[in-house]
Amino acid sequence: MSKTAVKPKARGTGMTPGRFKPGTIKRLLSYMGQYKVRLTVVTVCILITAGTSALSALFLQVLVDDHILPLLGQVNPSYAAMFRAILVMGAIYLGGALSAFISNRTMVTIEQGTLKKIRDDMFSHMQKLPVKYFDTHVHGDVMSRYTNDADSLRQAISQSIPQMFSSLISVIAAFVSMLYLSIVLSGFVILFTVGLMLTVRMLVSKSRIHFIGQQQALGDVNGYIEEIINGQKVVKVFCHEQKVKEAFDHKNDQLCSSATKAGIYGNITMPVIGSMGYLLYVLIAIVGGAGGIAGIPNLTIQGMGLLSMGTIISFLTLSRSFVNPIGQISMQFNMVIMALAGASRIFDLLDEPIESDSGYVTLVNARIHEDGSIEECTERTGFWAWKHPHKDGTITYAQQRGDIRFLDVNFGYVPGELVLKDISLYAKPGQKVAFVGATGAGKTTVTNLINRFYDVEDGKIRYDGITIKKIRKADLRRSLGMVLQDVNLFTGTVMDNIRYGKLDATDDECIEAARLANADSFIRMLPDGYQTMLKGDGSGLSQGQRQLISIARAAVANPPLMILDEATSSIDTRTESLVQKGMDALMKGRTVFVIAHRLSTVQDSNVIMVMDKGRIIERGTHEQLIDMKGKYWQLYTGALELE
Repeated sequence: MSKTAVKPKARGTGMTPGRFKPGTIKRLLSYMGQYKVRLTVVTVCILITAGTSALSALFLQVLVDDHILPLLGQVNPSYAAMFRAILVMGAIYLGGALSAFISNRTMVTIEQGTLKKIRDDMFSHMQKLPVKYFDTHVHGDVMSRYTNDADSLRQAISQSIPQMFSSLISVIAAFVSMLYLSIVLSGFVILFTVGLMLTVRMLVSKSRIHFIGQQQALGDVNGYIEEIINGQKVVKVFCHEQKVKEAFDHKNDQLCSSATKAGIYGNITMPVIGSMGYLLYVLIAIVGGAGGIAGIPNLTIQGMGLLSMGTIISFLTLSRSFVNPIGQISMQFNMVIMALAGASRIFDLLDEPIESDSGYVTLVNARIHEDGSIEECTERTGFWAWKHPHKDGTITYAQQRGDIRFLDVNFGYVPGELVLKDISLYAKPGQKVAFVGATGAGKTTVTNLINRFYDVEDGKIRYDGITIKKIRKADLRRSLGMVLQDVNLFTGTVMDNIRYGKLDATDDECIEAARLANADSFIRMLPDGYQTMLKGDGSGLSQGQRQLISIARAAVANPPLMILDEATSSIDTRTESLVQKGMDALMKGRTVFVIAHRLSTVQDSNVIMVMDKGRIIERGTHEQLIDMKGKYWQLYTGALELE
């Protein structure tokens, strides 16, 4: 990208602290909607599990009042009826356990399938984002959305959300069961629950802010780690370890602070609720026991009755089944908050506007007849044409020649801060146009505009007489070959990396391209030749060897227009002379834009543009510029440093 100082700064998430992106829950549920049948099964299983838990508590009343108490004092008690009752209770428990197993097993499928769909959508959407997005966002923060945020979402889908729903059903079932046993005691529980809920609300509202802050701080830490790992050599060369450590410690402290506060409020929630639950247990035992001893009538939804020992025991059990799920809901709510914070960041990525493309002119294979007419064809002929549909339904074809013209172009990465000012130039088919100038002069920005990584603010760029905004971006970029200063190699064989320039290229075409770039000799000396696996961006190769492979990758594409951005800057002088011969062969018959610091590589250019502060201040051939004795002459003679 441009080396200018006005390039947009990388940033992280724009989510407002303590708040979710609107519609996050609805969108998350829409992803889970593809599993409607499985979700129905899970819901039924949760209802069965909650129902069996309530039934087992109610069954205690029957067991105590109808089977245990009548046996007391009998000389020859019969335990058959009680044994049958215990078997029934065991069957109820077994049904609940089986339902829980089916529910958990099914949720694993829903969880992994939902996350796969989300990751697929994220990666697919990311491929459509403009280069500007990656220039303005920390890469590690983007990666954190695929890892940490997705993992928190996984935990919520598989555990937190089902458990919250299960706990909610358990609370309802327990309360209905308590009403069945005693309306008076249930009223006492409701009054106690009001105070419990106020406590839970206070704890959850505090933890929500810190859990969201934790996810944001985690993305910031990951982004910084990724940046430092990539620049580790620079850190060590300049003995910057201490400063880097101090910066990391600051970011890590922020993460630690957010995570600690989130953990404090999250971890004390359950103990507080548990303690209040025990208090409720004791109060019910006292109130219920006193009422039973005093013979106070017991009002139920079935009418009036006595407050029996079985009723009190069942009610005590139900009180635990009522309070514990409330604690589980509050605990899992923290996890859901963290997951929703992660989901908000994921949906932020998915909502980033994709690269717009209003182009309609396409690049097609064609053949030219003796009369000069052009015919579109499906097979690769080596001859390309621009297919231009018109409003009246007609289609015209124009030969792709590689004619590039800039007409009064202005551009800035940041509104109001121009990087290029009044740029006008032309490159005729087959010409070699070079750009020289200090770092930040705007040389690379010119090539970014040709690729439409960014669009001009003012003026026009024409490609073979067609305004490039009318050309579909994919076709425009397919017509260009680029060799960048920063080489990117991918995990795979050397052959795969060369073939990246033309996915349907044969092995012979890749080898020929390597020969053209003078890379063939060193590739054959690798352990497995062209089948040698490259990992870690080709870290086992020298910088010059990596650059040669990137040149071969551009050569195999065989485009009519080449852009060479400091293509030989990482190659030694001896290798450069070899590469230059290959580059000359590669550039023959093509329009070529060259950006170079080494003036020796551009002396044979048809025209050399000298740039300074976003303007073209000199232009001409090498000899013409030397005769001018201007800035180019100063650069060439060493009177002025290029940097």
